[in-house]
Amino acid sequence: MTINFTIPTPSGPFQFRAEPGTSLLFVGANGGGKTRLAVKIETDLAERAHRISAHRALILNPDVPKISERIALYGLTTGHPHEGTSAAVRPGSRWRGNPAVALLNDFDFLIQALFAEQTNTALATHKTVRTGNTQPPALTKFEQLVDIWNRVLPHRQLDITGDNIEILSANSKYAATDMSDGERAVFYLIGQTLMASQNVLLIFDEPELHIHRAILSRLWDELEAVRPDCAMVLISHDLEFVASREGQKFALSDYDPIRGWTIQSIPEESGFSEEITTLILGSRRPVLFVEGRGGSLDQAIYRACYPEWTIIPRGSCEEVIHSVVTMRANSALTRITCAGIVDSDAYEPAEIQYLAGKGIVVLPVSEIENLFLLPNVIRAIAMTEGYNGNNLEGKVKEILDELFQHASEENARRAVVMRYCRRQIDRTLKKVDLSAATDTVALAAEYSTKTSALDVQALAQLATSRIQKAIAGRDAAELLRWFDDKALMGIACKAKGTNKAAFEQWIVRTMRNNTTPSVKQAVRSLLPPVQAT
Repeated sequence: MTINFTIPTPSGPFQFRAEPGTSLLFVGANGGGKTRLAVKIETDLAERAHRISAHRALILNPDVPKISERIALYGLTTGHPHEGTSAAVRPGSRWRGNPAVALLNDFDFLIQALFAEQTNTALATHKTVRTGNTQPPALTKFEQLVDIWNRVLPHRQLDITGDNIEILSANSKYAATDMSDGERAVFYLIGQTLMASQNVLLIFDEPELHIHRAILSRLWDELEAVRPDCAMVLISHDLEFVASREGQKFALSDYDPIRGWTIQSIPEESGFSEEITTLILGSRRPVLFVEGRGGSLDQAIYRACYPEWTIIPRGSCEEVIHSVVTMRANSALTRITCAGIVDSDAYEPAEIQYLAGKGIVVLPVSEIENLFLLPNVIRAIAMTEGYNGNNLEGKVKEILDELFQHASEENARRAVVMRYCRRQIDRTLKKVDLSAATDTVALAAEYSTKTSALDVQALAQLATSRIQKAIAGRDAAELLRWFDDKALMGIACKAKGTNKAAFEQWIVRTMRNNTTPSVKQAVRSLLPPVQAT
């Protein structure tokens, strides 16, 4: 369920739209009004928002008195553990009359809610088994918390019983009360995320607090994935953290109690401003330059498949090459290392080797969207819809049949061949060096000599024959190296049984949140490895 809210700015109201499974990220320096922004959003949305403030007490006490789950959740969401409590009491009870600066002290309510939910879920499972039903038991919130914890902090194992919490390390066991600040922060944020109401906006002020940078992105990948029903707002002064996350990004530069917040949208297609980009490039994350303008689909795929890299779209193949070569040539000026990825554009082996020598790898397909028409990816997507066995292979064949049928159509094939020829002409002309000519006559002769070797008809025949051979041999991989046609996504979406727009939105959610790991793995397995230099 989409959540809309409005923030006042000096230039008028700024409308925000938070979709389930997505994040809005705000970054700003101290004094930019970050906390007051969080308060404003929470106040306006009432029960539809759950805010975790930057000022939070992290005292974990597993011996807190056990109470009912319902009452504990009232305490967790409103600060008032009594039946029928609404968000109207939250400013006074949860925030003690000062929501911008009050210390949030709700760890006891969180522990009470988790223990109570564990008891209720375990009892329900017990009753189900007693009736003879052997269906798999539902995971308790504590079990989900442990699963996430173990992936984020694999060297520290949680041991949770019916009334106690302990931590096991390689050589010791210690009580939850002896956890480090970072361990308590991780436990607290996972628990808050799991116990939040359904379909709410989760607001985290300074989500990076107390958490080591090495595990920060991994933790938030897990939290976003475990609550696809909720949208999130992350408000931070940590530019590197915000830059590493997927979602709409905004910079907060000023706050005035009367005029509101000065907010700058950071559009994906244009990247960060020069100032912010400079700060990002001052981080230790390597940069991966890619083709395209930063559409959400491209970004979701690249960021999911190359999570350790900062992805920067650079438009054309030539711009990617220029960016990589320039940054590597000036490596003494920055700590950042980089690499590049370009579309296949039917590059020949010698050209691929040449690009590799410059730190640039080539996609196996003409456009990254074409990955979703390769058999293994089609198969992984169809399996999410329940296809298996012969039905699964029949579905894959049905989609590939339509792909080859479309590629056989004269108009579609002619358009692809024309685009290929134009790219080759453009590429050739950019390589023409006329610097040796000393007058216009010599210049004209030199130009004529160097361009006369460009045989457009031969280029067209090459592309046509390769495409026809791929169709005849039902070689989808070879066909998709040549066939750059946006209409192909209209075929790929049939593996999911939906339309193109809904399919692309599903891909974005899947790649961002890892909701279907088999699809993400199928895509990742087809992409080339990259190495920073």
